Amino acid sequence: MPSVLHEVVIDLFRQRPQLAAELLADVLDTPLPQFDHARLESGDFPDIDPTEYRADTVVVLATGTTPVLGVVVEVQLKPDSDKYWSWPVYLTTLRARLRCLTVLLVLCPNERTATHCRKPISIAPGFTLTPVVLSPSDVPVVTDAETATANPELAVLSAIAHRHHPERDAILTTLVASMVDVKNHEMYIDPVMAVLPKAARHFLEGLMSTTGTSKYKSEYARGYEAHGKAEALVMILEARGLMISEGDRARMLECTDQDQLDIWLKQAAFVAAVDDLFR
Repeated sequence: MPSVLHEVVIDLFRQRPQLAAELLADVLDTPLPQFDHARLESGDFPDIDPTEYRADTVVVLATGTTPVLGVVVEVQLKPDSDKYWSWPVYLTTLRARLRCLTVLLVLCPNERTATHCRKPISIAPGFTLTPVVLSPSDVPVVTDAETATANPELAVLSAIAHRHHPERDAILTTLVASMVDVKNHEMYIDPVMAVLPKAARHFLEGLMSTTGTSKYKSEYARGYEAHGKAEALVMILEARGLMISEGDRARMLECTDQDQLDIWLKQAAFVAAVDDLFR
């Protein structure tokens, strides 16, 4: 089940696809191709083999309707050697789909995972894939209001990546100050609050109370936790070979009551039919 941290970071690219280009521009040795906009692309990579390949998200840089660079964005929270086999599939399939260059951008929460992900992947003689990997040290430290106001997604990523940084309080102060006049500012504040350590969370709550922004109610984290439990419930039932109607599937996936989901999860291993869950 995806963690809150994983989903929070991916949501930043969904809200601002150009964030991928901004991060790549800081770390690539060669300049990015000229483009006038960035858009999201399907992250599904079907294959004739029954194995399912699905990237976290895909961003396309384009000029008009012509793609110039496809970016596969992956959030990797811990080392996973299976990715050495799936990542090349993502890039080559996307390259064939878009008919342009592709690049793999991997974001890691610590240097240990980043070091693991930076290993070149040998695919064939003369064909080696080298992922572009960002650890927290590669993410800009955003402490100026002008940058945070112009690029709130980068400010959020900075707060998340540097939640243990010596300048953490300055980063959080800048983030909150830049959100005072932003409508729906909780869309940016809540994801940060969901992943902060306890002391930093209290500091951020204090900042919000003094600036007049709304207090964190943890809906963001609870929403992801509930959705993760619902997906796990469906997977258990499917693994047991039980038939799930579209109505029952929707009822489970749309449920936000975590207590109810916990009850269903405990029963899922024993019920003879999906209808028995709801009795």
